[in-house]
Order: sequence, then C-alpha cells, then structure tokens
Amino acid sequence: MTEPSVPHVVHITGARPNFPKAAPVIRALDARGIRQLLVHTGQHYDPIMSEVFFEQLGLPKPDVNLGVGSGTHAHQTAKVMTALEDMFQESRPALVIVYGDVNSTVAASLVCAKLGIRVAHVEAGLRSFDRTMPEEVNRVVTDALADLHFTTSADANVHLGAEGIDEHRIHFVGNPMIDTLLANLPLFDSDAARARLDLEGPYVVATLHRPSNVDDPVQAAAIVKALHAAAERVAVVIPLHPRGRAALQEAGLFDHERVTVTDPLGYVEFIGLVRGSAAVVTDSGGVQEETTMLGVPCLTLRPNTERPVTISHGTNRLVDHESLVGALQEVLDADPEDSPVTPPLWDGKAGERIAKIIAGVLAVN
Repeated sequence: MTEPSVPHVVHITGARPNFPKAAPVIRALDARGIRQLLVHTGQHYDPIMSEVFFEQLGLPKPDVNLGVGSGTHAHQTAKVMTALEDMFQESRPALVIVYGDVNSTVAASLVCAKLGIRVAHVEAGLRSFDRTMPEEVNRVVTDALADLHFTTSADANVHLGAEGIDEHRIHFVGNPMIDTLLANLPLFDSDAARARLDLEGPYVVATLHRPSNVDDPVQAAAIVKALHAAAERVAVVIPLHPRGRAALQEAGLFDHERVTVTDPLGYVEFIGLVRGSAAVVTDSGGVQEETTMLGVPCLTLRPNTERPVTISHGTNRLVDHESLVGALQEVLDADPEDSPVTPPLWDGKAGERIAKIIAGVLAVN
C-alpha cells in the first residue's frame, strides 16, 4: 500500500461482501507493482462483519477508515459521499475500484462521476430487475457511471449491453470472490464447525437479512414458521445477521429446540459450517455463489436472483416460505452430485485478469 498523499488506485470497501472480492484484486495489483490505497467506509463496523476479514484473508489494514456506521440508505450514502469527496479533492486517484452493490459502492461512484475520476466496477451487470431491492438501484446507478465493468457471468455482459454500455468497457473476468474461496479451501474445516456448535448428524445452515424477509413482521413470522417446520426434519443453524435480529426473535425464531442461533461468524468459520451442511437456506447473493462452488444445495428465499448462473450452472433454486420445506425434503432425499457443474471462468484467476486490464488502462507494464 502507498501513502495517502500519493494513491494511484483506490479500493472502496465497506461491507462484509466486499472484502473477499477485493482481496484477490489487491494481491494481483500489488504483484504488478501498482500503488494502491485501501479505504474502509465502515458501513459494516462490527468486528466479525469487517475486521476479521483483514485477519483471515491476509488483507492489508485499511489506509483510511471513514467510520460512517449505520443509518438509513440516504444518510449512510451521504456520509460516504461527503468523506470521499474531501479525500479525493485532497489527493486525486487515477482510478477508483468499487465492489458489488452496497451503499458505499454507489456513493463512491457518484463522487467520482462529479469529480471526473475513473471508476472500475467489480461484479458489474448483475440484475434482479427488482427495483424494490436497494441493491438493484445501487447496481444500475453504479454501472451507468462506471468506466470499466468487470463481470462475473455472461448474462451480466448482456444486461450491460442492453443498457447501452460500450462493449469495449465490459470485461468478462470471472468471480474474484471465488478466487478467495478456492485459495482458502484447506481452511474450511466442517468438522471443527460441527464440534464448535455441538452438532450431531445432518444440519442445514440458514442466513437471513434482506428487508423483504425481515422487516415485515408478517413475512418474518411466516419464514420462522417454515424454518421451524424444516427443523422437524433436520437441525437448523442460523448465524444471525444484526439486521433483522429483533424481528426474527419477536417472531419466535429462538423457540425451537432444533434451531441453533449464533452470532455472525468469521469468513473461515462460516464457510466451514456451510461446507459441511446438507443444504443452505439464504437470501444472500454471495452465499448463492459460494454454495455453487462447494456443491452444497442452496434454497434462496427470494422471488428472483441477480445471479441466475447459480441456478443454470450451480446448486441454487428459488423458494418461498410455502415451498421451502418441500424443496428441502427433496434435497435431503436426493443423492449428492459427485461433480457439480461450475460457471465459466470461476477458476480462481479473476483477480489476475482484473489486474492485467487495469494495468493496461493505467499504462503500467
């Protein structure tokens, strides 16, 4: 990393999903001798949601931590924008790299567009076509403003083209989050995860945090009822995201003897838990990808996904609270696939591809 006064490339990270995406890109750029500055906006500020990633993934400590904390979408985005504008006016980067679809991503893209600073979007072009999802709005706006679009799947290229993005700005590179998963595969110890939580026999992992699932008390109650029904068939382990904890607890999530609720887990611990599970129930985009690579059946509690490649080339299927238990029983009754199909270019080399393109853009050999 370089001194804040002379950044060449700036990485914007802020929330748990960003860190495993950024890690391989940072390493690959470092190998090419490109000067970098790592900014953590502090959108996720709980240590287990952010700091543990720097320890487990070998990420350098952030050069700048903006510490914006939580808040409404508008307040949080505004805090990031204000802080980044001051920072970039003081020390102008040659390129800003943003990741995924969180508020920090769209905030940085807006600031850079106003200041005339180039932006590269890692994980560009993903679309759920559901504008009720804040993440979808962030994706669309970020891609409209970005100068470089690094995509993880072929359908993302199609979406960007349909939105009028010049094909020369679109680069299908694969998935850097999968780089991180493959690089750390020996560390994901399912036996240790099972022992830590005193689990015997098969179990299912569940993760929930989307507003559509946890903000509405009626929907939260319906999901909890479905999870309790699932727990009649197989033990359910839920590393509970801070968002929605109160609503799910109020709906009775904790009131079943075969439901184990834990605090959020570190990256290595969580993937170890997932690796040993019979299935995963989730509303997370990243988990859909991780289960695809691990060959673990994934039931996504959403009416849509911006990652359809996890369905066509992976283990994922969409369910709702009414179909969840039946779909889970099908998974439990099925024979596991020996060699699941994985998406193209999900081969652990996306970070290197991204670094090569950026080096060319910056005229760095």
